[in-house]
Amino acid sequence: MNIHEYQAKGILQRLAIPVPRGRIAVTPEEARTIAGEIGGACVIKAQIHAGGRGKAGGIKLAASPKEAEKGAGEILGKRLVTPQTGPEGRRVKRVLVEEAFAIAKEFYLGMTLDRSLSRFSLIASAEGGVEIEEVAQRSPEKILKEVIDPAVGLLPFQGRRLAYGIGLAQGQVAAMVSIAQGLFRACLEYDCTLAEINPLVLTAQGKLFALDAKMNFDGNALFRQPEIVALRDTDEEDPREVAASQFGLSYIALDGSIGCMVNGAGLAMATMDIIKLCGGEPANFLDVGGGASKDKVVQAFKILLSDRRVQGVLVNIFGGIMRCDVIAQGIVEAAREVGIKVPLVVRLQGTNVELGREILSESGLTIIPAETMAEAAEKIVGAVKSSRVKGIKE
Repeated sequence: MNIHEYQAKGILQRLAIPVPRGRIAVTPEEARTIAGEIGGACVIKAQIHAGGRGKAGGIKLAASPKEAEKGAGEILGKRLVTPQTGPEGRRVKRVLVEEAFAIAKEFYLGMTLDRSLSRFSLIASAEGGVEIEEVAQRSPEKILKEVIDPAVGLLPFQGRRLAYGIGLAQGQVAAMVSIAQGLFRACLEYDCTLAEINPLVLTAQGKLFALDAKMNFDGNALFRQPEIVALRDTDEEDPREVAASQFGLSYIALDGSIGCMVNGAGLAMATMDIIKLCGGEPANFLDVGGGASKDKVVQAFKILLSDRRVQGVLVNIFGGIMRCDVIAQGIVEAAREVGIKVPLVVRLQGTNVELGREILSESGLTIIPAETMAEAAEKIVGAVKSSRVKGIKE
């Protein structure tokens, strides 16, 4: 789960990490008022769940409250398109109005979960304000890293080593250590998988501030983080993914044309791979889980078909805990309720498979059966291509 920059900065403040003064505005008039409260000169920043806002015109400098009002008016309601939003972009509903600083230097500081080591790592670089991935590719030697032992936590000497490594003077080292320890606390207390400050700026007065902040949270730990769940902005998420989460379905939208409904994450990944191997492109990852009910299957179909790019559907189910006859009945009910107008290939194996196939064959619906994964993938890819050709001829 992601949150907005202003929300992440609120968490940083609680952890004693310095952030600029500022507040959220939803109208240009509010931006003008806030700018006056913080001294006039300010920065107007679009609040969306995506990076690259500056290049897309989502960040503006203002020298006065009047300019702040004008800048906010140019951003609010605008649809920002960045590399992380996709071509559809995201509409800006709020801006963060913050005090402006005279910046002497920009750094990068982030705490991330290193899954290869099963430990948190503190990462720092003297090159802040740009994507850390760019720095890693261009100048990997400028990425400094401290792996944290979970038994003892982040030790002060690790923070000091990074501070000197990125060129901070002795007078700023203690502040750097404090900020690093605050990020580590954020990961522990709020179940962050990423807590990033980019840039961490050194002002002309020699103070360190978190000028931008990004936080990601472990979705599996949200049950114990009600305060974080309350920060969720579903307007920034794919509506299909939001609907799927409400029914306990694991759904991720992709860019292809073949909708996939599978039980089990491993089988779902293998299904997407074999679709690509056969020349198709999956439109989604959708895991209905090991114990899905008929209602869940119906909802899964509705979510799949709400994607206009879907030109065919492949259902690939291995019946273990989930019985094939239950899935078959759900498929039939969903097809009748939703009115499937695209090719549908169903491959069932496992518990009650013969009964499931019988339900499908007697349904009177146009369902293409398949025995193996390879056969299922070949059939759905072929059916989608045939329907395209037919559509062009018509």
